[in-house]
Amino acid sequence: MAGRTARLVLLAGAAALASGSQGDREPVYRDCVLRCEQRNCSGGALKHFRSRQPIYMSLAGWTCRDDCKYECMWVTVGLYLQEGHKVPQFHGKWPFSRFLCFQEPASAVASFLNGLASLVMLCRYRTSVPASSPMYPTCVAFAWLSGR
Repeated sequence: MAGRTARLVLLAGAAALASGSQGDREPVYRDCVLRCEQRNCSGGALKHFRSRQPIYMSLAGWTCRDDCKYECMWVTVGLYLQEGHKVPQFHGKWPFSRFLCFQEPASAVASFLNGLASLVMLCRYRTSVPASSPMYPTCVAFAWLSGR
């Protein structure tokens, strides 16, 4: 019985921690996203959004809802700064300006370079280690999975 109670307390504590970032919980942000989605993400308005959305954004998978979240994030950040508060996080991340289809260009570049480094090391490994080595398939599989 005590073990079950302890598990429930831990579960409730974990749920409290998972309630989102400060920006996500802001009523201004939530209302803005709701209004934006109602105004822009259905019917003719959605067709208009898609027609004016740059091709690179649609290829990257940005949706109308994502665009609403992005725009409302900046509205909320503006209000925070206007009131003299620190900039909050949204969805566990600090707000970054979007460049082309990348909201975090430095992170995207770092990920690309990480994948490139993994590919280079895989090529070096394959040329210097015989395929008959016991761990060869495991190392090659790990390199392919970690580089993605």
